[in-house]
Amino acid sequence: MAIFVDMAKDRKWIVKEVPDPDTVARLSAEVGIDSVLSTLLVQRGIRTFDQARAFFRPNLASLHDPFLMKDMDKAVERLKKAVDGKEKILVYGDYDVDGTTAVSLVYSFLSRFTKKIDYYIPDRYDEGYGLSIKALDWAAENHFNLIITLDCGIKAIDKVRYAASKGMDVIICDHHLPEEELPAAVAVLDPKREDCHYPFDDLCGCGVGFKLVQAYAQIMDIPFAELEPLLDLLVVSIASDLVNVTGENRILSHFGLKRLNDQPRKGLQAIINLSNLEPNHVTIDDIVFKIGPRINAAGRMESGRLAVELLTAADDRTAARIAAQINDNNNERKSIDREITREALEMVQNGKCLACENATIVYNPEWNKGVVGIVASRLVEAFYKPTFVLTKSNGFVTGSARSVRGFDLYDSIERCADLLENFGGHIYAAGLTLKEENLPEFARRIEAYVAEHLTAEMCTPVVDVDSKLDFSQITPKFFRILKQFQPFGPGNSAPVFLTENVYDDGNGRKVGPAAQHLKLELIQESQPYRQIGAIGFNMAEYFDHIKAGNPIDICYCVVENYYRGNSTIQLRLKDMREREDVI
Repeated sequence: MAIFVDMAKDRKWIVKEVPDPDTVARLSAEVGIDSVLSTLLVQRGIRTFDQARAFFRPNLASLHDPFLMKDMDKAVERLKKAVDGKEKILVYGDYDVDGTTAVSLVYSFLSRFTKKIDYYIPDRYDEGYGLSIKALDWAAENHFNLIITLDCGIKAIDKVRYAASKGMDVIICDHHLPEEELPAAVAVLDPKREDCHYPFDDLCGCGVGFKLVQAYAQIMDIPFAELEPLLDLLVVSIASDLVNVTGENRILSHFGLKRLNDQPRKGLQAIINLSNLEPNHVTIDDIVFKIGPRINAAGRMESGRLAVELLTAADDRTAARIAAQINDNNNERKSIDREITREALEMVQNGKCLACENATIVYNPEWNKGVVGIVASRLVEAFYKPTFVLTKSNGFVTGSARSVRGFDLYDSIERCADLLENFGGHIYAAGLTLKEENLPEFARRIEAYVAEHLTAEMCTPVVDVDSKLDFSQITPKFFRILKQFQPFGPGNSAPVFLTENVYDDGNGRKVGPAAQHLKLELIQESQPYRQIGAIGFNMAEYFDHIKAGNPIDICYCVVENYYRGNSTIQLRLKDMREREDVI
């Protein structure tokens, strides 16, 4: 394994070893592809021709039987009883992208069979995450008989009990890690249950909701083709929730992207238009950076219900009106995000934070709760430490935390459970709530835990490089096959390549509203007649060095640059270093 260090940013480049050269050579011959591409397959656990064919040709017929999920039979039986008996059904979900797409998916499907149905998205600031007493009281007052929770509910033991006391049944569809005790719901659908043997346990909340409607469709003899219009919602959720794009998620994402590009629902088409995305060329990255944040902004700035109204809009005019409102929410979110990030950076730099030596912990009771998670991610980028950004809401300190590679953030928070009102999340991201008087002790414990468990290796940002590559290898055939590795995401990341000793042809320039990006035409020293365009976001600091004709090494992804009907191969730079910085 080769290791390089970028001295400017202390960022380590780790070039993966070629796994099992004999298998790589055999697969390359059997599939008829470049050895670099077969290396990428073997790195992904693909070792045979049949596995490669399944990888390159996803098939909806390969989806698992939804009834393999624990309690699915109970859930469908109760749902059918509610529909047949004309009971009132409430579809309830979280206010983020996963929750609102899940609610939109289940609600739009079930609306075909019953008019006695509504949906509910809790208010981020008034009710917080998960099932709320306020919502349950509202549901009881409006005579709902069955509540279906999506992307939440797995820890709602008391709330489910409260719903039962009001005469309401609950079906839970969640994907978060459950506690030892499960809520006493009619059915608890969660592939992460210890007693659930469903073959794929990394579904998002929307994915669990989809399996419920898939199961209902099966018992009602509804052809799967009638579920395919729901897949555009599902791919938006999978991409935005950052679940692994492997197994079922990869199949659902593949066909979801096709739907999103060919026949998106009216609400998503309105967002695509407002995001200025190229028609029929929407990618996973576009969802993560353009579509998802806009949908999320509704719940952050106004109400997640607005997102569901958009995603279930029946006509273009309604969709365009709501999308414009959500776009305004997003612009407001970005403005607030920038201001809070600036304030938080100043607090750390001036030492006015609760912790900044081993962890970064900042608190301001005036900050907007809806953007603290985004700000935490910004601070991790700036200081590369486990980070907590806290504010005050409804009388409690509340906020979000983000981690660095290899550090178990959730465990650090769990060790402080006695100080917390509630918390949740996973190894790299979490949310928490506590009383203000517990804040100093919480900060002290977190700082001590991080000091004990954070290693020097964890403190160094890493660029994982899949393979070295020469520009001569980036042929049209190579790129055509590389595109078939999509959709990319966690578990199937876009391959990162390393090319050494390249320089700009002299026409490189700074671009962007603040001239913060680099647009280059790169030539490899050993192949002076091959030139490839490259874009380096937020890399303008290298401009003078490159403009002087100095050689550099680059890490990059190979992407399709589609602009005004023209498609070209482009390198999207991940990092670069001056040649003399090699050690």
